Amino acid sequence: MAQINVAILGAGRIAQSMAETLVKMAADDRYRDLVAPYAVAARDGERAAAFAAKYGFPVSYGSYEELVADPNVNLVYIATPHNFHAEQAILCMRAGKGVLVEKAFGANTQQAREILDVSDETGMLCTEAIWTRYMPSRGMIDDIIASGVIGEVQAIDANLCYPTTAKARITDPALAGGALLDVGVYPINFIDMIMHNAPIARVESSMQPYETGVDAHNSMTFYYQNGVMATAQSSILCHSDRMGAVWGTEGYLTCQNINNVEAIDVFDGSHAVTAHYDVPAQLTGYEYEVAAAAQAVLDERTECAEMPHADTMRIMKLMDSLRADWELTYPFEAYRGLLPRHSIIDESTAARSYLPLFGKTAAIHES
Repeated sequence: MAQINVAILGAGRIAQSMAETLVKMAADDRYRDLVAPYAVAARDGERAAAFAAKYGFPVSYGSYEELVADPNVNLVYIATPHNFHAEQAILCMRAGKGVLVEKAFGANTQQAREILDVSDETGMLCTEAIWTRYMPSRGMIDDIIASGVIGEVQAIDANLCYPTTAKARITDPALAGGALLDVGVYPINFIDMIMHNAPIARVESSMQPYETGVDAHNSMTFYYQNGVMATAQSSILCHSDRMGAVWGTEGYLTCQNINNVEAIDVFDGSHAVTAHYDVPAQLTGYEYEVAAAAQAVLDERTECAEMPHADTMRIMKLMDSLRADWELTYPFEAYRGLLPRHSIIDESTAARSYLPLFGKTAAIHES
């Protein structure tokens, strides 16, 4: 098996988690022949060199252009704020590198479409690094539901909240900050994986803005055409239990921590636990997305089955629709028309319900 040299673009916190993952994969019998930690790039060459020395990467660069010019790089993990993903992913793919793009895939649907168009044009791998899509827990949840033990699914609930306002990128509208793109994407994906692209009839949502105008808290309810109702909450101001639940006609299941499911419990109609499932031991949890992306590069595929381009686009359209309802735009979005209202909704079949919008969000567009 050929070995894929993986490079990291960016040297922040999430990049360090990926570096730790790559080092562990290189020492693990399951992955050492598949991936090798190779290079890191940052705008500051000294910072990149220190990062490489810390994790034992043989190469470092003080610019992204130098990184993509290296013929030994096969796959680039993009670990920068959301609003930079498009230009950086396109830079890498045009240089002949596959890309694993950290969530959120882009700041909006337009950026996501531009990225995927270049993947189609160049034939290079491009996949979104939302790690829960690649984890074994996803298949475990599907198998439990398919077994019929909880009956017919009627409702889903998921939340993810962390107090993260101390991080500048989280509250900065110029960096596409806010709860939705940073943590809200996880409960949305949790629900989407269970619903398997079932059509949504309508969406109701609300948000509370932070002082900078980005969304601090948000709440979403998705009404599916098949009758299932799903609710999701996310926040950058507080802690939550991070639980996910699937409620059925015969029982229900709960997932501990939707951001990296630790265990699954199944309950019957009398609320007695009928089964408990621990997920397989992990290196860090990121190894699954790296292995899938590396194999896709070897297979000369442009996407991974775990997160195909169509799924990435559907989630981006949904998040754009939510922001349109909140009148929340980022400074780099040139005009409000960039976010078509209710773009995922079949308006011929559903009446919409809106909650009041908040004045501070409109100010973002003017800054």
